[in-house]
Amino acid sequence: QELGCRTTHCNLEVVQRSTLVFLATKPHVLPGVLEEIRPAVGSHHIVVSLVAGVTIQTLQRLLPPWTKVLRIMPNLPCVVQAGAMVFSRGSSAGDKDSALLQNLLSSCGLCEEVPESYIDIHTGLSGSGVAYVYLFAEALAEGAVKMGMPGALAGRIAAQTLLGAAKMLLETGEHPAKLRGDVCTPGGTTIYALHQLEKGALRATVMNAVEAATTRACDMAKE
Repeated sequence: QELGCRTTHCNLEVVQRSTLVFLATKPHVLPGVLEEIRPAVGSHHIVVSLVAGVTIQTLQRLLPPWTKVLRIMPNLPCVVQAGAMVFSRGSSAGDKDSALLQNLLSSCGLCEEVPESYIDIHTGLSGSGVAYVYLFAEALAEGAVKMGMPGALAGRIAAQTLLGAAKMLLETGEHPAKLRGDVCTPGGTTIYALHQLEKGALRATVMNAVEAATTRACDMAKE
């Protein structure tokens, strides 16, 4: 109300008074919502689904055949305008619809159009990947605590270390291996630490995690 936004508990009213409509329900709730709004969906509407596991083909089947459908998968850091989002468009959605969505969501972070087959991979890489990074940040900080640094300070430094490393990756465009090599000096601290990470099979474990999450996302789409 303070921002002048109109709210309603009626899904039909949302569709009747909006051109761009976002579907953000639990997967099992979506069919009922689509059945409810279907009579009000016209050729001027753009329908964007954030619903996990529901394909564009399913959305198009449950909506009028001319409906402009797009499917998007965001991740948690969108809430701090540092998200990573991918989206795909259905057969009736055109370049203008895609550009509108991309321009709108770019304020929340990186937003890329991809083939729909990449959406489950994005879930394993970035949607779930945020949790992998939190786990790594926790481990970094706990390592520093073990060596005598106060926990709050260690947590802040670990978070800033991850932020700085990611910023360098994005802004330099360098391959991670190149930047990693730049940090290593012969006989120095970093190469000794990296040796321990390699002995723990860090890279293989992370790759397995992405694979497991992607596979689960694919399975959820079939359930």
